[in-house]
Amino acid sequence: MRVYALLILMIFIFSCTQSKEEGKMKDKDSSYVKDYDPEARLVELEIQLSKPSPPVANYVNMVRVGNLIFLSGKGPLQVNGENITGKLGKDLSIEQGYEAARVTAINQLSVLKSELGNLNRVKRIVKVLGMVNAIPDFTEHPKVINGYSDLMVEVFGDRGKHARAAVGMGSLPGNIAVEIEMIVEIEEN
Repeated sequence: MRVYALLILMIFIFSCTQSKEEGKMKDKDSSYVKDYDPEARLVELEIQLSKPSPPVANYVNMVRVGNLIFLSGKGPLQVNGENITGKLGKDLSIEQGYEAARVTAINQLSVLKSELGNLNRVKRIVKVLGMVNAIPDFTEHPKVINGYSDLMVEVFGDRGKHARAAVGMGSLPGNIAVEIEMIVEIEEN
């Protein structure tokens, strides 16, 4: 009987602890929502989004399934109309690759905004696949793709933290330095 009573007491204590933690999370989430404004962050960061470049083949820039948006791979197309090209470890430094990934992030945000009208509808950056055009001996792929990931966190805060893969490729279309795709969860209208 004592074992049974002890078990009931432990379950009760565990439930109370869970309720307190959930309450803290709700409080944290409500302030999190109140301060959440990616559109304002873009202005603060002096980032201007442009009209997304059209697909170059028989595909679309994004597909929406329910509240998830799957963005096609984009590269580092700069505002001057030129891509950042070259292989990491041969033609480009890690810092140049980081910047290429950051430019790619801005391009993806342009696509996302064109679909949503307002980036405040982004609930979470879910997954990023970063492909790095690199020589076989190059091993710093994550440092390159950090340019993308860091910008997502700068713009979306904790909602910008995502699952990710950063992998090397023997080549990429047009010799671009990086190609990155993304999955985003959005708030329903």
